Amino acid sequence: MARQSSIALPQGAIDCAWWGPGPNDAPTIVLLHEGLGSVGLWRDFPQALTEATGCGVFAFSRHGYGQSAPAALPRPLDYLAREGREVVPPVLKAAGIRHAILLGHSDGASIAAAYAGSVQDFGLLGIILIAPHFFTEPHGLAAIAETGTLYKEGNLRPRLARHHADPDNAFFGWHDAWRDPGYPMALDLLPDVAHIRVPILAIQSEGDPYGTLAQIAELKRHAYCPVETLILPGTSHAPQFDNADAVRTTVQDFTARALHMANLNNNA
Repeated sequence: MARQSSIALPQGAIDCAWWGPGPNDAPTIVLLHEGLGSVGLWRDFPQALTEATGCGVFAFSRHGYGQSAPAALPRPLDYLAREGREVVPPVLKAAGIRHAILLGHSDGASIAAAYAGSVQDFGLLGIILIAPHFFTEPHGLAAIAETGTLYKEGNLRPRLARHHADPDNAFFGWHDAWRDPGYPMALDLLPDVAHIRVPILAIQSEGDPYGTLAQIAELKRHAYCPVETLILPGTSHAPQFDNADAVRTTVQDFTARALHMANLNNNA
């Protein structure tokens, strides 16, 4: 059962939730959601993670998402890097997290990479990147354009309204940044990747409409630290749900090794 809470930041409050042990009792897996995600849209994944790993799990909705305060729009084109460098650090501090593994999905994976590559955090044990994007790809931008059509003409808006206090703020903050002509120049997280100094697990579906295996290839080419990968068949952008068993087992094994390397063994 999730324990709901909130954190006050200068930009406005964010909603968050905990599963499993708190940060004084075990290391914490910190979940960073996708471009249209929120705390609630992780579904049963956090509970499965804490049961599999023995770690606490902490998730928060970024500004503009879920029940958090709205984001100022338009978002700056480097918003993913800014989230990693300027928002994640005070959130982790306010939550009292001492030892963490960041697990990000899509935009959240980019944010995790930006944080790990630019913030000195001796309590960071590793990062898990699900469907990451470090740069734009034409077919991914085309998929976002199609999502824009679904939002304006289909049933995507009412679906998002079930999870976000202000679905327009959530959607257009994401969509309009990615569709800006300047965005391909603005999104380049490979320099951050080169500065990551913790183990990395990357998970990618072969036919993901938002990103190709080129993201994983460039990650491995630029990363200094070891990169483990799980490449899955199919077209899923959310393998933590569509290939749940494989993802959970791989995350469990990676987490166990990261804790062992840090000599923690689930004792914070």
